[in-house]
Amino acid sequence: MDFDLTPQERAFKDEVTAWLKANKPDFGDGDENSNRQWVDERRAWQRSMFEAGYIGLNWPKEYGGKGATLMEQLLFSQALIETGAPSPINVLALGMLGPTLIAQGNEEQKQRYLPRMLDADEIWCQGFSEPNAGSDLSALRTRAERKNEHYVVNGQKVWTTLAHVSKYCMLLTREFPAENPRDGLTYLIVDMESPGVEVRPLVQITGDPEFNELFFTDVKVPVENVVGEPGKGWAGAMTTLLHERGTLGMALATRAQITAAELAEHARKIGRGSDPLVRQRIAQYTIEARALQLNG
Repeated sequence: MDFDLTPQERAFKDEVTAWLKANKPDFGDGDENSNRQWVDERRAWQRSMFEAGYIGLNWPKEYGGKGATLMEQLLFSQALIETGAPSPINVLALGMLGPTLIAQGNEEQKQRYLPRMLDADEIWCQGFSEPNAGSDLSALRTRAERKNEHYVVNGQKVWTTLAHVSKYCMLLTREFPAENPRDGLTYLIVDMESPGVEVRPLVQITGDPEFNELFFTDVKVPVENVVGEPGKGWAGAMTTLLHERGTLGMALATRAQITAAELAEHARKIGRGSDPLVRQRIAQYTIEARALQLNG
């Protein structure tokens, strides 16, 4: 089996790498901060990448994407990490929530939301985890009650990345009681500026908020904001998590390979490069990192 890049793929990777090195801003990826400068800088950086044609590479053209291959998207993501360029601010929308809408949203939702994800005009967050529903997502308690043409949402989410700067949240709720806890869930698009939405940043020891608590008190959500079918939100949630695992796995694999190379260089610098045990450990780490990438 041939794992090498094709000439076209190699040319694309070289093109992207050169562009990133020439255009990446001085700031890097760091803890999310709530100040306006942080948001504006990273929004401008994503727009710069979008205008250059590198955001939404494998998204359909009709929704603002480039219609490129998944491999090109992966190569761009790798180049971001390898060059040390900052990630797009709307990383959750690009890697997880947008692909979920492409797969399960209706045409009106796709036309309305996807283009604004790409240019960072509207930032998104993901409302899944709760104080008593983390590893067991189906145990969530946030309720969505249908009342005429709206849902009324009440509940709490926690560990919500970017909620403090987001315009929308893709929120998993319980609409119907069910014997199987994975049934009866409804996936909603919630405007974060709706009355009754409260965001409480969880401030880290650095003083920066990366995660947030979300509180929903009688929040009205239009019925047209249901993603997929009412009561069948588990399928949408699994689509989101599948893309999360793929995105995270690729990033981890790339970073692991970079770390392996750095370890080898450090071993040489301190005179341990010829130590059989050190060489064996670094070789094993390199093999595992490469296997993670190939299986990601």
